[in-house]
Amino acid sequence: MNKKVKKIILSLLTLSIISLPVLEGAVAVKAATNNATIDISSKKQLIKGFGGSSAWCGALNDNCMNSLYSNYGYSILRVRIDPNEGWNKGDFNRWADELSNAKKAVARGAIVFATPWSPPASMKTNNSVKGQGSLKTSSYADYANYLRAFIKYFADNGVPLYAMSLQNEPDWRVDYDGCLWTGDQFHDFLKNYGSILSKTIKIIMPESLNFSQSMSDPTLNDPSTASYVSIVGGHLYGSNPKDYPLARSKGKELWMTEKNFEGDNANILMTMAKEINDCMTVGNMNAYVYWWILNDGNGLYTKSGVPTKKANVLAQYAKFIRPGYNRVDATSSPQSNVYVSAYTGNKKVVIVVINKGTSQVNQSFTIQNGKTSSVETWRTSTSLNVAKDAAINVSNGNFTASLPAESVTTFVGDIN
Repeated sequence: MNKKVKKIILSLLTLSIISLPVLEGAVAVKAATNNATIDISSKKQLIKGFGGSSAWCGALNDNCMNSLYSNYGYSILRVRIDPNEGWNKGDFNRWADELSNAKKAVARGAIVFATPWSPPASMKTNNSVKGQGSLKTSSYADYANYLRAFIKYFADNGVPLYAMSLQNEPDWRVDYDGCLWTGDQFHDFLKNYGSILSKTIKIIMPESLNFSQSMSDPTLNDPSTASYVSIVGGHLYGSNPKDYPLARSKGKELWMTEKNFEGDNANILMTMAKEINDCMTVGNMNAYVYWWILNDGNGLYTKSGVPTKKANVLAQYAKFIRPGYNRVDATSSPQSNVYVSAYTGNKKVVIVVINKGTSQVNQSFTIQNGKTSSVETWRTSTSLNVAKDAAINVSNGNFTASLPAESVTTFVGDIN
């Protein structure tokens, strides 16, 4: 995505199910119809974290980074590799803002990965950074060295990158920075240069527009190229989260590396929360990285210096589900409009519950194969922002909680 084009049409395709408006006045609380069971012993995928992108955001200030990466617990930053013809002449000025952002993120405990939107124009078939051309086969070696130069620039300045993507949205023709790739082209590039890159960094690919598995299948189906890839990343424009058994069978992590939502109304917030839930539970993903950080319409932080509601929804996961935790089995939808995911790590159990409905409901929970005496409660809704509520006692593994309409609630308990 670029700084002006927000893919509103594609984003709207994912909003096909829209909740009814909130009714004014008192709403009767519905009784819980089914119990949600959390099995702490049934560990699933490892969680690497949650975060956002500083692409086209300039140099972010400390207040922004403190809000998101310190207070809200974001742990992944995605930076943009600005097309730079001066890369082999020691001219790295175009990369300075993102280096600054990466330094701030790493200082707050985050990991950083980088994504190119386009190679330098001289390496492309259309001799332009605009997204109507492909990488010249004759420039494959130069491109590998170009990516290595970016990696070295960051490392030399105190920011070792965690991973490097090969291309942003290779299957999307755009009139801004972009580059077209096919699945076979990724395979061929990695066959020749994957060993050079993977010696120094984890490789992410293909970052398809709609997480198209056909873009990565050729690489994963060839053992000689699959070994070079650590993370299969993708975006969710016009598509929903789904599992990728081939990638998981090859030992690859699955990261959702870009998605944006326009606006901060209740319907949008609940749709975003449900997508994060589905990435974890349906897609078995290890990370969720929102689109850009600084933007008043679809970002995580406003230009006036305030976290958006979307930032708070993401924080309901990021603040409490720390890198290194595992997802565990949980009843996915114990009653209508209620969705549950659960995690464990550092002797804690974390349960994230979404109530997409327009009525408050009660929900009962049972925690199995682990003991906790109480759970802390944190909530985001139209009126609350990661607000702490009263702790709830847990008796013989059981507790019941009230879930406000159109809210995300996180319960955190110490495992004895």
